[in-house]
Amino acid sequence: MAEILETTTEPLAAVEVDPVTLDIIENALRNARYEMDEVLFRTALSPGIREQHDEFPLIGDPSGRMVVGQFGLSIPSLLERYEGTIGEGDVLLTSDPYSCDGAISHANDWLVVMPIYVQGRVVGWASMFGHMSDVGGKTVSSMPTDAHTIYEEGVVIPPFKLYAGGVLNEDALRIILNQVRQPEWNRADLNGIVAACRTASRRIQELCERFGVETYVSALDALLDRNYQAMKTLLTTIFADGETISFADYICDDGVGYGPYKLVLSLTRTGDKVLLDFTGSAPQSPGPINYFINDNLARMFFGIYMITVADPQILWNDGFYPLVDVKIPEDTFWKPKHPAALNARNHGIGRIFDLFGGLLGQKNPDLLNAAGFSSSPHFMYSGHYADGERAGEWFQLYSIGFGGIPGRPIGDGPDGHSLWPSFVNIPCEYLESYYPLRIERWETVADTGGAGLHRGGNGVDVAYRFLQPGTIAIHDDRWLTYPWGVNGGDPGARGRKWIDRADGTREILASKVHDVAVNVGDVLHFVTWGGGGWGDPLARSPELVELEVRRGLVSASGAERYGVVLDPDGGLDTAATAELRDRLRASRPEPAVFNMGPPLEEILARSLEETGLPAPRDPATAVRP
Repeated sequence: MAEILETTTEPLAAVEVDPVTLDIIENALRNARYEMDEVLFRTALSPGIREQHDEFPLIGDPSGRMVVGQFGLSIPSLLERYEGTIGEGDVLLTSDPYSCDGAISHANDWLVVMPIYVQGRVVGWASMFGHMSDVGGKTVSSMPTDAHTIYEEGVVIPPFKLYAGGVLNEDALRIILNQVRQPEWNRADLNGIVAACRTASRRIQELCERFGVETYVSALDALLDRNYQAMKTLLTTIFADGETISFADYICDDGVGYGPYKLVLSLTRTGDKVLLDFTGSAPQSPGPINYFINDNLARMFFGIYMITVADPQILWNDGFYPLVDVKIPEDTFWKPKHPAALNARNHGIGRIFDLFGGLLGQKNPDLLNAAGFSSSPHFMYSGHYADGERAGEWFQLYSIGFGGIPGRPIGDGPDGHSLWPSFVNIPCEYLESYYPLRIERWETVADTGGAGLHRGGNGVDVAYRFLQPGTIAIHDDRWLTYPWGVNGGDPGARGRKWIDRADGTREILASKVHDVAVNVGDVLHFVTWGGGGWGDPLARSPELVELEVRRGLVSASGAERYGVVLDPDGGLDTAATAELRDRLRASRPEPAVFNMGPPLEEILARSLEETGLPAPRDPATAVRP
């Protein structure tokens, strides 16, 4: 366990913080968190961070508990594992998920942690991790879809002092950067992360100077306690004592031929506390889809659904963690044994949102979301320019795809959106300016959102025309199972990937591939999946369906899913619509709370026919390293 060096060790007195001061400190922390983002965006070089914002900041209290942030990096887990001293001016760096109990989830995430000192005392912690576009390994972008161990996924950095007393360890950094394909990107992104943490440190020091250390730390305690009390009230209000509820969903395949992987989450309330239990989930995969989830991250995902739904304006933090116990069996998808491969863990990170949504929504179907774009699918393209002024020059792209957000109680799911609210699309102009490709299509795909009173968001078709030979890689999911609908809503459409070759042939791609050769004139169609629908499609406004047909969001034939009939000119046929809706209502069964699509056995039997891809093999038969 880390030894924290302090020259001032007298205990701080707890003081009463008036509401105005608390509000000022709360909003100052929120602003500091956003300033961390901006510092990194303005200094990073990789498009994944600079353009798409694939990074997550945190500001913690003196013990490391998150007071404001985006991803609850679980600083206490890292400090508990780190062997050595930590003093003023020190900055820790790691990319090893196994060394911090899954506070980060794969080797591409470089995590920086630094103490914040005021008058010789640690008053908090600043932390941030960012996804490095490449960290070495056997394939470009360091995410081989057939990896069996983490050793195939690039350099894995154990926790060490990148800066000791403010002095950079140049030799260690030089060794690390020697392992990667784009060292100038990694250096710039890492410098930006460190600068962001130092910015947070300055802002906290300014707050302590303005209000005093006692007031500042007491304010943090008050903010943490507010979340504790909020969660305590919510748990006893929503869940019955002794009650257990469960939900299950799937990851379609693991990249090495096995799937689908069943993921199970149960919740039991006992007194003031609840237990989140992942028992019953699939075993550890031999491929790289395992998601080594930290217990505190599981608590964080739970808190997002509970507290922020009840009060969207609250400064969400770790204060409620003592009320939530977590059980994750060893050697499973959620807690694989070292040195299991982890690079494709993004599907598990996303699917846990569907699990929590399906689990917690059972208590109040009116607040239930459908399943949506629960992943952050990756597209990578790299190679050397074959001709022209840039002949021989290396290019490398890492980007994140968008899809359909689920239908919700408050309305339709957005089309072509990211799972993560802070992520943004890389502009087509940027891609075409810096990479040898053309974006021939970036459009929503009609009818891919599940039909419902509130429609699921549509997926998108991004068509990349390659102007130089190279290789591509794809990490995606939901090509086999469906993003489910709720309260009578239909499932969304599945994702698809294919290449229209310059010679006129078409090649169907699996959802997880790497080192696929592409040539000049080949066009990749990267089609993502839609969100499930919410509510009865026959209750949706016919005029709205007519408008969406005109806008290309729903097709004329797809309008019939809503019981809407259009005349030959595309206008609403009111009489035919009323007749069709009456006929559909009379012939259908009572709408179910969950519409998961066809039974899994049927999906597997029809996989090749419907998707062009063979069904994966049962994970129970997999041979694991």
